[in-house]
Order: sequence, then C-alpha cells, then structure tokens
Amino acid sequence: MTIFLVLAPYGAFATLMLVTSATVSLLCAALICLGIIAFDIARGRSIKILAVGSVIVFAAIGSYLTFIDATPSAVAVKVAVDVGMLVVSLGSILAGHPFTRQYALEEVDPEVAKLPGFTQANYLITWAWTGAVLLMLISNIAVLYVPTLPLWTGLLVAFAARNAAVCFTRWYPHYRKAKYGAPPARALPSH
Repeated sequence: MTIFLVLAPYGAFATLMLVTSATVSLLCAALICLGIIAFDIARGRSIKILAVGSVIVFAAIGSYLTFIDATPSAVAVKVAVDVGMLVVSLGSILAGHPFTRQYALEEVDPEVAKLPGFTQANYLITWAWTGAVLLMLISNIAVLYVPTLPLWTGLLVAFAARNAAVCFTRWYPHYRKAKYGAPPARALPSH
C-alpha cells in the first residue's frame, strides 16, 4: 500500500494531464500529497521529505501557471515537475537523509535500522529513484525540443523508469539479505 500512496500523486498528475489543464492537474496532485501527509500523521507516522517536496513542487508550478504564465506546454510542465522532483531526490541525498530511509524506518525492526548496510541500501535505492527521475526528465526534454519525437516516447520512458525503480526497490533488500545474511531493509514496501 505504501508504494501506491507514494506514487498516487504522480499517477493522478499524469492521468489528469491527459484530460484537463496542467494547473488543475498540478493542484490536484498537490492536494493528494497533502492527503497522504494527513494520512501519515493520523497513523502516527513521520512527515516524509518526498511528500513535502512533492507538495511544494506541484503547488509552486501550479501557482506559477495560475498567477504568472499559463502558456507553457504540457511537456514543459512535465519537465518542470521532473526538475523539481530531481531536486527533492538529490537534495535528500546531499542532506544525508535519502528519502527512502523514512519509509524503511517505519517498516523494519529497530535492530535492522542500526545495521551499517541499512543506510547504504537506502542511499542506493534513493539513487535508483533519482536515476528514474533523470531518465524521465531527459525523455521529456527530448520530446520538448525534438518535435519529430512522438509524445508517447516520454510516457513510455516514464513508465519503464518508474517500474524499474519499483522493481529495484522490491528486489534489492532481498538481495542484501541473501548476500549479507541481514534482515531486508525495505525502502518502499509493496504491501
């Protein structure tokens, strides 16, 4: 369920971009992020770097479109979202708090969280997500600046990159357990 909640705002944003304006899509995604934050608080869980960063990115771009310039294309808006999420992801790494660690801490035993490999695993998983966002950004920039590329190219790369990151997130903790014999340090659980 956690991975669904993490990805829900982005899925809603991408889907709504197909049927409504970018502003509505962004503000709906921001509201979903706020709902997820409220859900976490109600369950006694921490407020996540990724959720707060996502609210800021969606709301900032939506506000820009509402109050400053409503003319950017849908692809340009997607590029802006990708840049914002890349900043959030890289920022969490550079700050020494990879965003996946917060999710993992809520899913593993305290003994597992103390293992040296736990933090290393979360850095690697966060790098995988950062790479996925970077691939989405590159594909959207390509679609924006190479008019002969079909629009679905960006969607295909986004789908593949996101699914690769999800698969890696699910696989890597089990790989570490098999290799090092420690309990898995799941970052974004699949339940």
